[in-house]
Amino acid sequence: MRKIAHLRVWIAALLTGAAVLNYVDRQTLSALAPTIQADLGMDDRDYANVVNLFLIAYAVASLFSGRLVDRIGTRAGMAVFVIGWSLANMLSALAQGTRSLGVSRFALGLGGAGVWPTASKAVSEWFPANERAFVIGAYTTGATLGAAVAPYAVIPLASVAYVEVWPSLARWLGAGAGWRVAFLLTGLAGFLLLVPWLWLYRLPRESARLTSGERARLQPGGHSCDSGPAWGWRRVLCFKGLWLLLVGRLLTDPAWYFYQFWFPKYLSADRQLSQAQLSITWLVYAAAGVGSLAGGWFSGHLIRRGRAPADSRMRVMLVCACLMPLSALITLAPDVNGALVLAAVTVVASLAWLINISALVVDLVPHHSLGTVFSVVAAGSTLGGIMMNKLVATMVSGPAACGDGFLDRASGALLGPLFAWVQGQGYAPWFVMMALLHPVAWLALKIGGVSDQKKN
Repeated sequence: MRKIAHLRVWIAALLTGAAVLNYVDRQTLSALAPTIQADLGMDDRDYANVVNLFLIAYAVASLFSGRLVDRIGTRAGMAVFVIGWSLANMLSALAQGTRSLGVSRFALGLGGAGVWPTASKAVSEWFPANERAFVIGAYTTGATLGAAVAPYAVIPLASVAYVEVWPSLARWLGAGAGWRVAFLLTGLAGFLLLVPWLWLYRLPRESARLTSGERARLQPGGHSCDSGPAWGWRRVLCFKGLWLLLVGRLLTDPAWYFYQFWFPKYLSADRQLSQAQLSITWLVYAAAGVGSLAGGWFSGHLIRRGRAPADSRMRVMLVCACLMPLSALITLAPDVNGALVLAAVTVVASLAWLINISALVVDLVPHHSLGTVFSVVAAGSTLGGIMMNKLVATMVSGPAACGDGFLDRASGALLGPLFAWVQGQGYAPWFVMMALLHPVAWLALKIGGVSDQKKN
């Protein structure tokens, strides 16, 4: 069989491609939110509930998707998740109201969550410690690239007059044919990724396409030190590092979720940008790509200079935590350009942080149980996103026009007084809160001694 030079680079490219498609499918709703809300008669609370249904499914799937990958392997696991989220995204094209759209986004969350524990497991299988954060940064950049290109891909699709261009399709899809076509085509793209993935991906020790030179290079990054039985749930839940990392992501991931789901709506509502002008959000996603790559490169550079991996990650995260307070100034910027510049800086910091806290999971957890631990940590991230969604929806909306749904009651039981305090105050309080999340999380990780956690 023909050998492929630098095969691990191709593996990284496939992980990046999966992340691109995952985020295109995720961001299609956000990019077209004003149009879809108008067509389906949804207000901002309805929109928040649909997004939260996605995040609830994402949290549930996060708990078990990594366990599934640990059992069936990285190659099969990625195929299962790509098929699942692609079909779910296509299902969104059939939505007729808030409930049916919520069902399809719930299904998207079930399928979409698995790409991240699968990718982290692939990184542990194919890359040594000094390359891991950069590769995580590369495929996270793919995610931000997907978020950046989504408006440019789906807004033109949604703007086509299908009644004139393709009357039969318009009759079949009904009202809102444009955004429905966008969901169908972005979902179909996922199936194209499966061909090279199933062709190329094997464990390094099983790959007949791996050159002898690269096989030797991978030995230092191998996981021979991770021998032993996989951790059971008791061992996973008793691992102190899991809870430190879970709290770290629960506190800080809401910042990135906000930029994905709400920042375009902020620009539309408070900065008066039109649907077409919202394509400017590519600048924010480009900044996320810069943060992903720079954060991964910097911690890798520190490792190559002799610092321990966990200590290197924490040093980069401290720099990020010091930059995040700039987010409090975004609503004070005199024009949209100033707001975008400040947002870009904080997004760079937020993503550099995310890359390094994700790399900490790979550094601290044995390969045989990495998917399971990563999934539980990711579930904490999603719970933070759910709380952010309800909080921001409360800030930008007045009292509910109808009775609260189950999401409102559940979140209100936890954060009711805070919701009452910020209700109707707009986006400004959230930008102030977002300024504090990363500094608080860094202190929690430092005091908790996350750098002292060891594989065992």
